[in-house]
Amino acid sequence: MKQNRLSQSLRVIFTGSVSVGLGLMAAHAYAEDAVQRVEVTGSSIKGVAAQSTSPITVIKTADLAKLGITTASEALSSISAVQTQITVASNVGGTGGVGAAADMRGLGSSHTLVLLNGRRMPTSPNDGAAVDLNIIPLDALDRIEVLKDGASAIYGADAVAGVINFITKRSYQGLIGSVEGSDPTHSGGGSSTHFNLTGGHGDLDSDGYNVFGVVDFQQQQPLSAIDRSFTSQGGIRPDLGLDSTSGNSFPANVTSKVPKVYANPFGDTCKPPFSNPTGDGTCRYNYPALANIVPQSKQFSFLGKGTLKLDENNKLGVEYIHAQSEVGNTSAADISWAGTTINASSKYYPGNGITPGIDGVTGQPLAVNFRTVDAGVRQDESYNVADRLLFTADGTQYGWDYDGGIALNRSTAKSRVVAGYLNSDLIQQAVENGTLNPFGPQAAGDPDVYAASGLKGTFINAKSTSVGADFKISREIFQLPAGGVGFALGTSYRHEKMSFDYNRDITAVSNGLSLQDANGREGSRDISAVFTELHVPILKTLEAQFAVRYDRYSDVGGSTNPKVSFRWEPMKEVMFRTSYSTGFRAPSLYELHSENTRGLTAGKYSDPVLCPGGVVAPNGVASRDCKQQLYQLTGGNTDLKPETSRSYGFGTVIQPVKDVTVSIDYFNVLLKHQVDTLSEADIFNDYEKYSGLYVRNPDGSLNYVTNTNFNLGNSRTSGVDFSFDWRLPETPVGRFNLSLDGTLVQSYKYQTEENGPYEQRAGVYAGTNPISRWRHTAGLNWKNGDWSAVLQQTFQTGYKDQNLTGTDGADDRSVGSYMRYNLSGTYSGFKNATLTLGVKNLFNKNPPATNQQDQLQVGYDPRYTDPLGRVIFLRGTYKFM
Repeated sequence: MKQNRLSQSLRVIFTGSVSVGLGLMAAHAYAEDAVQRVEVTGSSIKGVAAQSTSPITVIKTADLAKLGITTASEALSSISAVQTQITVASNVGGTGGVGAAADMRGLGSSHTLVLLNGRRMPTSPNDGAAVDLNIIPLDALDRIEVLKDGASAIYGADAVAGVINFITKRSYQGLIGSVEGSDPTHSGGGSSTHFNLTGGHGDLDSDGYNVFGVVDFQQQQPLSAIDRSFTSQGGIRPDLGLDSTSGNSFPANVTSKVPKVYANPFGDTCKPPFSNPTGDGTCRYNYPALANIVPQSKQFSFLGKGTLKLDENNKLGVEYIHAQSEVGNTSAADISWAGTTINASSKYYPGNGITPGIDGVTGQPLAVNFRTVDAGVRQDESYNVADRLLFTADGTQYGWDYDGGIALNRSTAKSRVVAGYLNSDLIQQAVENGTLNPFGPQAAGDPDVYAASGLKGTFINAKSTSVGADFKISREIFQLPAGGVGFALGTSYRHEKMSFDYNRDITAVSNGLSLQDANGREGSRDISAVFTELHVPILKTLEAQFAVRYDRYSDVGGSTNPKVSFRWEPMKEVMFRTSYSTGFRAPSLYELHSENTRGLTAGKYSDPVLCPGGVVAPNGVASRDCKQQLYQLTGGNTDLKPETSRSYGFGTVIQPVKDVTVSIDYFNVLLKHQVDTLSEADIFNDYEKYSGLYVRNPDGSLNYVTNTNFNLGNSRTSGVDFSFDWRLPETPVGRFNLSLDGTLVQSYKYQTEENGPYEQRAGVYAGTNPISRWRHTAGLNWKNGDWSAVLQQTFQTGYKDQNLTGTDGADDRSVGSYMRYNLSGTYSGFKNATLTLGVKNLFNKNPPATNQQDQLQVGYDPRYTDPLGRVIFLRGTYKFM
């Protein structure tokens, strides 16, 4: 079969020979050879990859090493349609965490379906909808296919914004290993190491079998906030209008209502550098300065795959992936219970000889708000394990292609306290009986209260499992004048279960974990589906795809979703495509059933009743109600209903001259009844609207605001994806290749409640995050013999800042654009060895400053930027056999 010039070019793109947007190109071009029928992401029918009716970006993983990319999440950050990166750093200050996830179109990671060889991966029990991307060892993969189109009619729920399909090598023979190390040029931490070993045996064609395995280990050293100029000030950022400090300080601030006192016995001296004077006689604790902005982490993963060729047309396969990660988190010292009091009988009472006196303090009980600084910072660890065992059978029988599989998925997550977390009951008792000094060091002879009240051990055990089976058949069912009509029919079933168990011996007595009310939850459900697809050649130049799928969830009901797409190639240099589809996403078991827990907000706010506008009311208490991390109730909601979506798009691929390919695709997505939590800032800055979410104590003080999962309304986004690839003619100094992958978001509007007004998020920080109007990755690749080099540029436009600080002059600022350059060179002239040296963030670009308050990190946003700065990496690969 012959292909025209555009089809050859498209085949290069769709089969991964061009890593679009990474500036990488394979060393050879495809000739006009026989075309294999393969299964392409976005279709259940085998066909020619170049004939896809949907836009697909392919990353060839063999080229990622040249850029020092060792994780899937880092690889996907170069795809312009991926707006937000949820990384390990995004989980700073929390427990558990999903690890790393991708968010296409800015609709949230739960709306991007992640597959391994076309089948679902185990999801994190700490999220229930997102897959930790970093459990997949890159060296086991042949390519990553990113479908930038809705695909619920093909894959079911979650495929609303797009699909990321990790495709492993078909087989491997030999033994190869690699070692990589990277280190920031700025001191303070953040270095990483990576080891990989891949081995396989057996030739599928001659031996009839192949077995291969990949072992991968990565380790990331921590980076502290104090070791970067843009975070070293912690929460004290007057240039941004931010004072993200805490009234729970050390030495303790004291409060009494009668007579009214709010003061610190040490006045303006406090205990620098982390306890700072305010000018009103109290101290504020700079907790963000003590956090690690990049946590310490370790990741081990293994992927094994075996294939047995029964005959020329049929194969059996088994695939196993195992991954385990360990993340260490460091945060500020523990917090005392609200309501802890010191009595006049205590030798540490202000004015009793050890602690300086305070005007107005005459023996009344004093509420103390303090941090247990002398017990050290809090340290906890999260240990996550993910497994997938898959059995497959595929081939051809009686003229039908068939593909079936049985998958067993399991993810577990354990969190344990290591140091600095204390039994808050014992701390409260020690203050009240006079054996603990909340203002300074212990007196001689006092017991070591901190040692006696230290907590250690596992406090969360979470698990999610799924068992499923799928089967589909496909073939050409009849001929039309323009060609054969492809048909596919399939079904799938899976059983999902999740559980959360808490160690009440720890969580019930720890104020620092904010899990006092957690008792454990579980949920399960059955999911079944049937689907069908037609591929119809209407004319020689016009093809259509028709697909429909019905999914039934035992807990939230069923949904039928169709997809229609067309591909028209009126001439050999031009191709047009368009698609329309509906989709849905059932709330995850985690979103439905996760424990409702009372914990501190990420940002610092004032009670709009007891401290309106940051000014304490007559019946308010400044240390409790003003500019504090207040409490919110978060967790699952069994009343959630499924989300639904509608998406359509159209575009063109043009090859104006040989070796130049340009694509332009318009996208438009409407997501209804979106499941999410409200922005903390919205709740506290619009009391009139959200007063019903405030739950108060009998004395009128705030107990918490309710911020569990809700169906919030709709989101609408539209824009244009661009790609450009130019393989320049051979020159005396080698071959060059230019590429660009870009996305322009024309509009992103969302509602914070059902039937509410739409707010614009494109180019604006609104709700819980901004949307960059333009993102791109551009690349220049060069190769000459054994030498090659890559220069890559990544860029995203700025946006109007969150601007909810309440500080004059700081609530009308914008966040700057963010551009980085990466440069690397590779030499492959050694026998069996390859060496790569490179620099990430060549010009040491710092993240742009922002006054966002939705992340624990202050001054920058870890979801869009990298705090490491310039990083030098060296990678060596050796083929043993």
